[in-house]
Amino acid sequence: MIRQIETLKPLTADTALEGSKAPLQAIEKRFGFIPNLMGTFAHSSALLEGYVALDAAWQKSSFTATERQLIVLAASVENHCPYCVADHSTALKALKSSPENIRALGERRPLDDPKLNALSTVTRELVSGRVLGGAKTRGDFHRASFTEIALVEELIGVALKVMSNYLDDVNPVPIDATVRGAN
Repeated sequence: MIRQIETLKPLTADTALEGSKAPLQAIEKRFGFIPNLMGTFAHSSALLEGYVALDAAWQKSSFTATERQLIVLAASVENHCPYCVADHSTALKALKSSPENIRALGERRPLDDPKLNALSTVTRELVSGRVLGGAKTRGDFHRASFTEIALVEELIGVALKVMSNYLDDVNPVPIDATVRGAN
């Protein structure tokens, strides 16, 4: 007999485990709602707290808000995560990113802007092969004015996406209504 596997449903601040209540309340205060991904993370206070802490560090990196979203979108595309692709595409739209760049990221095509293209290429190579593909990619990254510090900080964004993209793979998360309507 094959047993039906339970899919974890997003929790609210009211239904979450005690250790997840405060982080969910802070998330709700920050965004005005609890994204389904965060509500799903809340099944494990360790996972939710780890993700929130890593995201706080990511916000302090040397990348701009647009660059951070570009990195996590490129990683999400490489990891085939529908939830995160929708979420980060919406975030880039809100940051007034070029619709063409957002489409190009989703289709794994080069971006028109050499700096953003270098950033997306490094991200794709890190995610798909867990290494940089070669001297050209690294050289393009540095010619685009990114430093070695930026390169190692990029690992924070990739790590965030490993957590969220893989969760969505093993436990598909419903895309939030605020994102569904924007794409």
